[in-house]
Amino acid sequence: MWIDTHCHLDAGEFDADRGAVTDAAARAGVSGIVLPAVAVANFGTVREIAHRDARCVYALGIHPLYTPGAGQADLDTLRLEVEASLDDPRFVAIGEIGLDFFVPGLDAAHQTWLYTEQLKIAREFSLPVLLHVRRSQDQVYAQLRRVGVRQGIAHAFNGSNEQARRYVEHGMKLGFGGNMTYERARQIRRLAAEVPLEAIVLETDAPDIAPSWLSDGQFGEQHKARNTPGEVAGVARVLGELRGMPLDTLAHAMWANSVAAMPRLAAFADTMAPRTA
Repeated sequence: MWIDTHCHLDAGEFDADRGAVTDAAARAGVSGIVLPAVAVANFGTVREIAHRDARCVYALGIHPLYTPGAGQADLDTLRLEVEASLDDPRFVAIGEIGLDFFVPGLDAAHQTWLYTEQLKIAREFSLPVLLHVRRSQDQVYAQLRRVGVRQGIAHAFNGSNEQARRYVEHGMKLGFGGNMTYERARQIRRLAAEVPLEAIVLETDAPDIAPSWLSDGQFGEQHKARNTPGEVAGVARVLGELRGMPLDTLAHAMWANSVAAMPRLAAFADTMAPRTA
């Protein structure tokens, strides 16, 4: 019924019980989970997990936090892996890529170069992108526009109304997850309630950004609890409350939006799409 469009199920936090986590997600009504890679070193892992679990699909990319030490050889590997994966229906996007100006010590110019080159790979193969935009919404958008990629998701979106408008008008979807569940996250909740419904997708970013009910309601403390893909069902309930929408209507909209963001998901409509009553 629900699609988690951003979940790092390959993370070490899930090594002891990964199968139980996805089984619990299925019981919560989660029928699809998108696993973005973060570095060349985990390309094989996300692919293997996606092929082992019918609920999972994957993306390939180099996360900005993994750009130190990454260079042209990594980009060459990414391009080869993408080309080799085009016949794999479980491969759906380039990601997670983007810029991070929150974590100190990262080289902004090097990040930007790697991000831009990955956008070019996405454009070459007509693939959507899963974007990391932490304190970098304007800079990520600028390169997106310059390279000409117009499909994908701005993950964990936390920008202004004007920044949201630019992404949406460019054709991107905005990912909302655990942060939206905190009453103190007023701007995120306002965006979730007011941006066009067709611009929204749901996510967890598990094991990070746990929702309020896993964190004693303390906004900013969410990384102390392990998030899981099953929590996207609760995120959906919050979005339904914010927008005054019944969950069955919301589920169909979220599926349609996820497919619009990642068209290769359409191949899994029989198993992932919500059923019409």
